[in-house]
Amino acid sequence: MQRLLVVYNPNSSQYVHVKAEVLARVNELAGTMVGKFAISKIGFDANVKKLARVICDGDVVMAAGGDATAAITANAILHSDKKVEFMVLPYGNFNDLARTLGYSGRGLSVSGRVLPLSSPKIFSEEKSFGDPPSSVARPKPISRSFYPLEIYVDGEFWRYATCYVTIGMTAEAVPIFDDPKIRKKMQEGHKSSWRSYLQLVKWYFKNRRKKEFLPRFSLNGVLQKKGMSDYAAVNGKSMSRVMKGGEDYLKKKEFRSMTEKTVSFLRLFVLMAKSILVRVPGHETNGDVLEFVEPATVSLQAEGEYQTFENVKKIEVRKGKKCLKVIENR
Repeated sequence: MQRLLVVYNPNSSQYVHVKAEVLARVNELAGTMVGKFAISKIGFDANVKKLARVICDGDVVMAAGGDATAAITANAILHSDKKVEFMVLPYGNFNDLARTLGYSGRGLSVSGRVLPLSSPKIFSEEKSFGDPPSSVARPKPISRSFYPLEIYVDGEFWRYATCYVTIGMTAEAVPIFDDPKIRKKMQEGHKSSWRSYLQLVKWYFKNRRKKEFLPRFSLNGVLQKKGMSDYAAVNGKSMSRVMKGGEDYLKKKEFRSMTEKTVSFLRLFVLMAKSILVRVPGHETNGDVLEFVEPATVSLQAEGEYQTFENVKKIEVRKGKKCLKVIENR
């Protein structure tokens, strides 16, 4: 019997919707064993290790949450070395990975279609979530190989990033979402992403001139200009929801990266305009190496999960050797 493993975060801002629309309904699946994994407050890496031990060959692993939940799930799958299928239901503020995979709706159906939780065998013909009329053909899921990014700090593996990773000022802004007061304000369902942007804008104007966010460094051997505050590598179709990426996640080696002085409001405005209307600017690369002129304190974040490192000499970003088998809602 195939198993559906649902991963969720009971402390997330939209857990109330996950509980009502997903957890309360998964037991309606006939002919499928259902498992549930709750992300706890033990930290990103600890959750990854704990979840990796639960995953079994043949599972369909479904992350029902935001990008942080999806990132923990993706990292756990890759660390487990198990042969599973992966999908994401969008219950977060930005939902970049869900958007990349085509899951833009809420609940267990999108635009009247039954979500392809796996190959059709996961559904019983007698009972499943919101079966369409018999005259409507059940959509066939598309399973593709998804190639995430790997990030190394001074030669030590940090984590996998499915859609993007940033280093510098944008990474340092992420901890504001851990503030209990801000999280409470964000618990507004579909409008939570715009509340997130508002908090980021407030943080930006308060902090943009306070420090050097990215100390002087070279990128692939080329010394960068003074004042560079951010590095970003984009692998998925979107970054923070509104910034357009591409389909680099389907490529084995290439992705897009850039550096920018986002402490300048004018340059940030131009960057955002290009990213929203056309695509995140930058160049195609097979891998980036950032080497600091002097050991530095640097913040990194991937899909909203961040960490600060001290005395960093080198950071490497490249495509992972492992891939995820993802179910796209196309």
